[in-house]
Amino acid sequence: MPTSAGTIDAVRDLKALLGARASDSAAVREHHSKGESYHAPAAPDVVCFPASTEEVVQIVRISQRFGLPVVPFGAGSSLEGHVQALRGGITIDLRDMNRVLRVSAEDLDATVEAGVTRLQLTKALRNTGLDFPIDPGADATIGGMAATRASGTTAVRYGTMRENVLGLTVVLADARVINMGTRARKSSAGYDLTRLFVGSEGTLGVMTEVTVRLHPVPESVSAAVCSFESIKGAVDTVIATIQLGVPVARIELLDDLQVDAVNRYSKTDYPVMPALLFEFHGDSDRHVQDQAESVEAIAREHGGRGFAWATRLEDRDRLWQARHHAFYAALALRPGAQAWTTDVCVPISRLTECVVETKADHAAVPFPVCLVGHAGDGNFHLIYMLDSGSASELDEARRLNDRMITRALALGGTCSGEHGVGFGKMKYLAAEHGEGLEVMRALKRALDPDNRMNPGKIVDI
Repeated sequence: MPTSAGTIDAVRDLKALLGARASDSAAVREHHSKGESYHAPAAPDVVCFPASTEEVVQIVRISQRFGLPVVPFGAGSSLEGHVQALRGGITIDLRDMNRVLRVSAEDLDATVEAGVTRLQLTKALRNTGLDFPIDPGADATIGGMAATRASGTTAVRYGTMRENVLGLTVVLADARVINMGTRARKSSAGYDLTRLFVGSEGTLGVMTEVTVRLHPVPESVSAAVCSFESIKGAVDTVIATIQLGVPVARIELLDDLQVDAVNRYSKTDYPVMPALLFEFHGDSDRHVQDQAESVEAIAREHGGRGFAWATRLEDRDRLWQARHHAFYAALALRPGAQAWTTDVCVPISRLTECVVETKADHAAVPFPVCLVGHAGDGNFHLIYMLDSGSASELDEARRLNDRMITRALALGGTCSGEHGVGFGKMKYLAAEHGEGLEVMRALKRALDPDNRMNPGKIVDI
């Protein structure tokens, strides 16, 4: 419960504004103290559930008056501590701002409130012939996906949130509302504020509306699974496929342990070997078949052991559901374990080197480690299954994670391809960005001089 006089007064004013939609109950605060990561929880003093941009403005004004931090909260599925209220304050849960405001089939775009989830938007687009294909796996909110610059399995063809957010409505730290971006397909007018806020993780303002790019549903879709004698052969197949310009929609990499975990959890029967999962999109069955045959030939050259095809919708859904459940499948390998999920991304030509060296690093660890990734854009993840009571296992995972990130940076990559920074990866930004990190701090100071917007994340001032 809040104890300082200022916090008590702020909670009183928030309850007067929102009624029951402002809660300082222990259960609500605990629920909003963490995402889906191993990072220690940190509860806010109060949680607010606004229903409009204007209510967000009023909440931010109260935060300004009493000097309280503001932490935006979407679905709580982030992985690097983005939603932990490290310094207490007000968590703004945007779940009630879940209206699809506009869909334009003619212009292939839509505007939604920030609390709309990916599956809600998909449902709203039914019968339009359009889709929003950015798929991070979890049913994240569109606002949360924009704030963390999310991507997922289809990024190799459709890009990340960076390419698919056209505009935003944001409430700044001083309670001003700014509308950035346009529905035009390009613009040369002024600074690109939209790109600045996409990926800002709530540290510069609270997103309340998002305008996104839509894509036509492909006329023909096919999927396949291919097993490999070695993980090197699997990754070399990915590199060759991308470098030859085959327009695949998804290429997902699973190591042998992750395949075993998927088989056990999702009742599949894939060979327990490194594997690639493919999906092909096209405007005709012939186009899709040509893509698939090209990739099948490449795979054979690198030790691929045949394609298991999934052309029917129900078979494709089963395949990708198994992939999306990979995290839970990994957890099931060690019941009661605590998962630490991390990721890096490197230039596609250096992916084999990074994956093979990382696998070698982890060969003798005393706990399960699964490797899974969006290999088509050079991004892969590790899932450490740790004994939550073992300091030595946590230290070992931390050491191995440091080595992997150092390796990725040396290869011209990044400490995070899609998980974001939060506070979990802040220490790597200086090595990745150099003097650019001070420019980020300058932007933070300019837009949030009191350091109230999600403080302790990305940059600290």
